[in-house]
This record gives sequence, structure tokens and C-alpha cells, in this order.
Amino acid sequence: MTRKFLTALFCSLACISLSAQDFVYTDASGFHVYGKAIDNSFPQYGRLPEYLEAELAAVNRSPVWELGGNSAGLYIRFRTDSPDIRARWTVTINRSMNHMTDTGCKGLDLYTLDGGVWRFAGSGRPSRERENDQPLLESTDGTMREYMLYLPLYDGIEKLEIGVREGSVLAQSSVVWPLRKGKVVMYGTSILQGGCASRPGMAFTSIISRRLGVEVVNLGFSGNGRLDYEIARLMAQVEDPAVFVLDEVPNSHEEMVKSNGETFFHILRDAHPDVPVIFVENALYPHMRYNKFFYRVVTDGNRAQKELYEKLRKAGEKRIYYVPADKLIGTDGEGTVDGVHFTDLGMMRYSDILIPVLKKCL
Repeated sequence: MTRKFLTALFCSLACISLSAQDFVYTDASGFHVYGKAIDNSFPQYGRLPEYLEAELAAVNRSPVWELGGNSAGLYIRFRTDSPDIRARWTVTINRSMNHMTDTGCKGLDLYTLDGGVWRFAGSGRPSRERENDQPLLESTDGTMREYMLYLPLYDGIEKLEIGVREGSVLAQSSVVWPLRKGKVVMYGTSILQGGCASRPGMAFTSIISRRLGVEVVNLGFSGNGRLDYEIARLMAQVEDPAVFVLDEVPNSHEEMVKSNGETFFHILRDAHPDVPVIFVENALYPHMRYNKFFYRVVTDGNRAQKELYEKLRKAGEKRIYYVPADKLIGTDGEGTVDGVHFTDLGMMRYSDILIPVLKKCL
């Protein structure tokens, strides 16, 4: 029995190995990259345009540039009738973290358009090396389908190739999507960047994008959402922005909100007088119930954010909105992986709270 089982297993593995040779790979650089503040900017799979490297270095904020090399929120779209889809990708850092899955950090995430809804189809699970060659989807019926491929949240992409079976079509997307014009530009911290979603499609910027049919720009910078004016000026350059979302309190805290918050806002407002701006409070971390330091830091930061919002309202600002912290990730304490960074559940709950506010703005 054991010998027969092993023989069958080895034969199956041999078939898989041989079938992998039947794939034709295409460099993904020919597909449009969605989720960028400035379309077609370089680096291709980076979130920040290359001119910002020198500007950020000049003010001793190179960590922001380095995090901008993480491809959080970026995705490509294509269509194919291939029954099997693979990807070859090389990451820039090969980062692993003790509170986030490797699939979320440096993997890929494939969705397909099904009945007008984007549905999860498969993950590109990374190896322990920088170079990866993994299946995304296998054994479909060969129907021509539209696909969306999310890129890593906490790593960058040096090279990406899409593999389809020989004789299959791999082409540009043919459907109109996003459905809404204008980009939702979201600024924040490690949580907004995607920490700690299990896979890229579960970051709340990705969830919001799919649910609302709008392109969302993810400008979350882990530990570095500190109201840098260079980032405000980048946001102000976005063509036809639909909404700005400011969720920086977890990194900026009380003093930075007070010192930088108003100027940051006015950089956006001066460039786009009629574009709505949403202020979001720091989520109420579940361990704040016991950790008095975190309780003080979070409540002080939220108070500063609310005071800024009220000051702007009294000054006559009309198109500004406010999202308080209560119920942002639920009240049962189950929305985080480490007391701070969101699980997929936390990401979903955050999206559920923010989406009705975004609908008013859109």
C-alpha cells in the first residue's frame, strides 16, 4: 500500500513539474498599475514618484521614501482564458514579520470579476527567497475572465511576470473599472499600509476600492505617518481627487497633530478647494483597557484631531467630515492581531464604518 501510494505521488509530482513547462510568461510592466498617486510614475511598482527621494532625504525623512517602495494598495488588471495562472515575482526586501503573514507582507492576491463583483480567486504564496514562481489559480474551465492582481503590502516588486498556458490569451482588461471617476487618497500609518492583513486584498484600502468601485491610493507609511508636508504636496498633485482621508493620529499623536495638522490640511485645501476631507480618529486599541500609557496617547491624539476639525469648521470649512474612534473596529476586542494592528476582521469593520461616509462624499 505504501509503495503504491509513493509511486502515485511521485508520478503526480512529475506531471506537475512537466506541466509547469507549458506556461508562457509575460512581463507585467505592460499593464497599467492602479493605486498610484501619480499615474505612470517611476519606480513602476512604487507608491512615490522618484523626485521625492531627494526631497525626503533633504529633510531627514528617508524612511518615508523607503516605505514608499512597498507596493501596498497597488494592483494590475488583465484578462485571460487560461485554465491555470501563475506568477513569477522578485521582491526587493524579502521581509518577514512576527505578527503578519508572509502572504500579506510579500505575496500576491488574485481576484476575478464574477457577476459584477470582484471575488477572491487565489493567492501567490511566497517562498523564503526573493525570487518566486507560484500558482495563482488552477484547473478552471478556461472561460475568458477579468482579473485583478494585488501586489505585496510590506515589500516591493523588482520584477513581475504573469504565466498562462500555451495557446491561451493574456490581454489588457476590457471592462470599465473603476466605476467612479476620481481617486480616494488615503494617508496614514502602518495600519493603513495594510498591517496586518493576511493577504493584500484584505487591506481596508483594497476592500473599500472593490466595494465602491473607485481607485484608492494607499499612502500609509509604517511608523512614519507623521504629517510630512512633502506627502501633502504629493497628495495635492493627484489629478481629479474625489476624497482625501487623513488617518495619521496613530503615528502623529497629540503634539504633531497640533503642530503640523492644520498646515497639512491647507496644502490639500489650497490645491483642491471643493474636494471633501475626512478626518479619522485613532482606533481604540483593545489593550487600552489595561495599558494606561496607550490609553493616554490615543485619547490625547484623538482630542487633538477633533480640536483641529472643530477649528476648521469654525473657520468656515464646509466639506470636511469626521469619523470618531468608537466602534471603528468593533467593541469586542477581536479586531487586532497584537492589540494595535488590524486582523482581517478589523479591516472589514473599519471599512464598514468608513464606507457610508465615503459614499456621502462621492
